[in-house]
Order: sequence, then C-alpha cells, then structure tokens
Amino acid sequence: MRYITVCLLGLLATGCGNKYNSFSDDVIERKSHWSIPKARSGQLTEKEMDMARIAWKYFENNYQESTGLVNAVNNYPSVTWWDAASYMAGMVSAYELGIIEKEEFDRRFIRMLTTLNTLDLFKGELPNKAYNTQTAAKVDYANQPGEIGYSALDLGRLLIWLHIIKHRYPEYATGIDSAVLRWNFCNVVDENGTMFGALQEKDKPVQYLQEGRLGYEEYAAKGFQLWGFDTTQASMPEPYSTINLYGYDVPYDTRDPRKLKAHSYVVTESYVLDGIEMGWDLTEDRSGHDHNYSNDWIAEFALQIYRVQEERYKQTGIITARTEHQLAGAPYFVYDTIYTDGFAWNTIAENGEFLPQFAAVAIKGAMGMWVLWDTDYTDLLFDHVSHLYDREKGFYEGIFENGTGLINTFTSNNNGITLEILLYKQQGKLLQYQDNVAPSLWEKALESPFGYEGQCLPRKKPNQG
Repeated sequence: MRYITVCLLGLLATGCGNKYNSFSDDVIERKSHWSIPKARSGQLTEKEMDMARIAWKYFENNYQESTGLVNAVNNYPSVTWWDAASYMAGMVSAYELGIIEKEEFDRRFIRMLTTLNTLDLFKGELPNKAYNTQTAAKVDYANQPGEIGYSALDLGRLLIWLHIIKHRYPEYATGIDSAVLRWNFCNVVDENGTMFGALQEKDKPVQYLQEGRLGYEEYAAKGFQLWGFDTTQASMPEPYSTINLYGYDVPYDTRDPRKLKAHSYVVTESYVLDGIEMGWDLTEDRSGHDHNYSNDWIAEFALQIYRVQEERYKQTGIITARTEHQLAGAPYFVYDTIYTDGFAWNTIAENGEFLPQFAAVAIKGAMGMWVLWDTDYTDLLFDHVSHLYDREKGFYEGIFENGTGLINTFTSNNNGITLEILLYKQQGKLLQYQDNVAPSLWEKALESPFGYEGQCLPRKKPNQG
C-alpha cells in the first residue's frame, strides 16, 4: 500500500535486538521523569458527535449495494483493502456511536462479507491490491480489469479489522473465518516472519518483494499476528536509526531506497492507528484500555513523532500534522513526511519527486494526535481542522501548509479513521475480547490441517491456548 530493546532514544540504535523491549535501568529512570500527555477520554461532545455524523456521510454517499464495498475516493468506484478496512472502522464506529442502527450495520457488513467469501483472488492466493466496487472485479490502479499483485500492508490492516469485528460481534466469526480460510499465505509471510507483497507486471513473472518500513511494517505485522502468524522479523524495529529534529530523536528506517526501490517514510498514521486500535500493546496482551503500553518501543516512537511536530510549530509557527494523503489532482497521492530520503519535512510522490507545495495538515493526522495526547497543541490542531468538512460529503482530506486552501477531495481512509478516532475517545482501545466465546472455525482449522493443506496456515502447538 502505502507503506529493543529501545536503544536509548537519542543515540543511534546499533546492535538492538530483543523485540520485547527490556529497557536499560538508565532509560527506565529517565522515562519516569518524562511528561507523557494522557489520551483524551469520555463521552463525545455535541460538536464531536456532529463531526462523527458528517464523517459517516461519506459512507452513505459512496456505498455500493451490489458488493457491499465503498469507494476509496469520492465517486470513484475502486478500492484497496487498506481503504476497505477504514470503511469497516467507520461502520463499527457509526454503530457504536449510535449514528446507525444495528439493522443497518448488519445489512452493510453481511453484504461486504458475502463479497469477501466469493472474491476472485490474485493467482488464487490473496486479495488483489484493488477491486472495482461495483462489480468486485480485480482491477489495476486505473480501475481497468487486471491482476496487479497484493499488498501485505493492506492485508495486515484488513486482518486487524476483521479480527476486531470478529471479537466485538461473535455472530460474524464464522463468516469472517470462512473468508480468511480461502487465502493462501505461503508467499506473504516467510519462515523468518518477514512480510512480502506480490507485484505483477505485464509479461513478467510474479515478483514477491519484502514489504514495509518502520511504523507501517510493525503495524501491519500485528494483523497477521492476531491470526496466529509468526512475524518475528517484520515486528522488530531494526534496522533503524534516529535523526535529531528540533531536539527530538526521530526514529527512521535505515534501509536504502536507492537499492531496494522502496522509500522509508516517517509519518503519523501508522503510529496513530496502532495507538487507537491496539493501545500500543503486544497482540498477546488481552488487557483492556490502560496506559501501560506493553509494546513500549512503539509507544515511545509514537511520542517522538508527536513531540517533534509540536516543536516544529513552536519554533516556526507552522501548524504541523504530517502523514500520507490524497490530492484532488495529479499525482493524486503524496507521502507528507517528517523525514524521508535524507531530508526533514520532505513531501514526495511515490516515485520520489519532491513536491513541497503539497505539504498539508492532514485531518486524520491532526485528529489522531488530538485524541492520543491531550495538550494545548492538540487543542490547536482540533480547532484548525474540526470545521474542514462539507456536510453533504464528509471531511476534506486536509488543508495545505502554505495557505493555498483545502485539499478538495474526500476519502474512505480519512473519514473512516476520523470516526474510529472519535470512538476511541469514548471507548479507549478498540480491540476488545468477549469472555467465554467458543473456539472459532479459524482456531479449529489451526488445530487440524484437514482440508487446508498447502495454505501455510499457522499451526497450534499441543496444549496451546
């Protein structure tokens, strides 16, 4: 898609290894003196509920009854699985916040689940990167028929939301499991726990390429972990280093884009999603919402990502909430970064073209920081973006930093994430578990390979819970 031990933030991270992060005594002592803002919590205000209803308007406008899918961009009948997961997040949030009734939630989700259970997969393996929302046919990014591969990052986000829905609403567990049990995982996660995407180019064999960089890689890996896969390599922060910006040590992935043809983007979105959906916890942590983050290096990296943007505002006066975002015209999508390709505050297209004129305050980035860190700066962010909507279409994508106005486009990802951010304020960590639920179809399949040979499902060990 879109793409330690914590080794003393502030030093270059070399030789870090343990993914379960045993901090040194020095870090623990310093950490106890850090002022870490708490997340916002409580019932939504009248204004916040109004914002939620406006965000849901996007999904009313762009729903396709024939498939149960929603357009990724307003009035354009194509979708990726990252965007489809954002629709799932928006649908759950709309129901939980009382914007829609359970009857509408059921109607929408059953139709979508039917499509997932009948979807034509890429090479019979996994969902294609993009589909036509009206026909559920595989398409390329120009919405023309064809297979183009699959994205491990997009599928990781989809697996997170299928898992969330399965456990919030156990009545859908069998249908969800049936859809995922159609998939063949042999080429997406290897024996070392590395994630691979598939790329299909015209007249060339399929290429399976390592996918994901720091932030997005670990977030998407949690989706596969939730379903029992070992993602050891993908879940480690290494290889990474830090760059000091405005006095904060910002972590970045050190893999060289010149060699690997994949950029390393430092943006807000993946850290926000990990916080609101999984509470910056390890996937095996089934505790409820609290501030004892068991995936502590993720929580610390997220804090650095927030703090450096706050400090940029304090020192330059530029309101900052950087993440990837759509555009209304070419190139239609940019990575609006804190750091990438050796440069701070670098806004680039996927091909690496420098496009500073498209730097923006992204709604989902600003709102995500607002809900996760209750500070004067995030109050300012909220005031800056909370009115940037069209009541008939939803929230705009963002507002340009250079004063040239709004990004005049509306997307599933932005409006879905806005809705789940507001649900997080009211409920906290969105991944919740029901007590005393019988083993699901998926769990039964992991205990017995009968009927699923050759799909490379994870296997439960004897007596594994």
